[in-house]
Amino acid sequence: MTANRLIDTGAPPGKLTGTGGPPGEPPYRIGRARSVLRVVAIASCLPYVGLKTAWMAGSRLGIPDGSPLLDGGTALAVANGATVLMDGAVVVLALLLTRPWGLRVPAWLLVLPMWVASGLLLPIMTAFPVQLVVRLLGGGGGRPVGEGSSEPFLDPWVFGVVYGGFIVQGLALGSLFALYARERWGHLWRGRLRDLPESPTAPALRATAVAAASAALVPGVTHLLWATGSTAGLEAGRAADRTSDFYVLEAVGLLFVVVTAVGVLLLAFRRTGRLSLRLPLVLAWCGSAQMACWGGWLSLAGLMGAGEAADRPTAATMVTYAVQMLAGALVVTLGAYFFAERAAASALSARGALDESRGALDESRGP
Repeated sequence: MTANRLIDTGAPPGKLTGTGGPPGEPPYRIGRARSVLRVVAIASCLPYVGLKTAWMAGSRLGIPDGSPLLDGGTALAVANGATVLMDGAVVVLALLLTRPWGLRVPAWLLVLPMWVASGLLLPIMTAFPVQLVVRLLGGGGGRPVGEGSSEPFLDPWVFGVVYGGFIVQGLALGSLFALYARERWGHLWRGRLRDLPESPTAPALRATAVAAASAALVPGVTHLLWATGSTAGLEAGRAADRTSDFYVLEAVGLLFVVVTAVGVLLLAFRRTGRLSLRLPLVLAWCGSAQMACWGGWLSLAGLMGAGEAADRPTAATMVTYAVQMLAGALVVTLGAYFFAERAAASALSARGALDESRGALDESRGP
């Protein structure tokens, strides 16, 4: 087992995979909790995949008369197929996070899909429960998570089934990834911000953090305006059909912008004394994922959903989504460089320790 492999997994040989250890070591096993989480993550995909498959087969289950989904044509069929594949990727991720071969995949091949999944699921996991609570407290009704058209879109029960499945999916998959990442890369985020060594790339990282936080002002101000009642930049149809769901979604969008800026600036400037390194990393992960991936999803939906002129996204809306994606991409780029430096420093330290142990062993053997 090489020093690089030790750094990559963050565990002694054989601890994770059940191979490479002492003779007679038991095969790879996972605990009951992870087995349950894997089953839950896979099972939570079934409602969405089942509905999409039924729609592609011609069923109108959950689609009311007059819904624009009935006139989607080939484009909608392609979109449905693509989203089924995306949800199917959750099954692959759940297996990857709980099988021995999952420990041998390159880091980017796991981290990138998990980051995208986080960005698409976190807004739903955050906004949908709040929307339900607001309705229970007497807030105005509406369609969950961004549906603002005055035309009927889907039967109300569809949102509960699908978004409920997404929430369970996000919780199960997120828990599996947290356990996996702690074992494989936990050594890279131990300690406190003040203990981080200075780096030759620190000025560039700080400049990137400032650029990302500055770019985040654009979607931040936009979400703030829309959450407080302004219609500036909104398409006419969406402005006329605002509900409590719309305001909750905009408030959640603003929250993730703030989370992103706080996380990246803490990580870059390290002015917080005893604060754990883990906190700004989690904030930057969640915030950048939501901004980049949700912004990209809404941009794609806006480009594909060309209907009545009043319902088409305005130029201001599309610019907001584009800048939101840019800010998220800058943050995740900074995070990638940060972890690359930490991994390189850990590998160098491991090699130094290995060389010292070999030298001590040679000395003990004598001439």
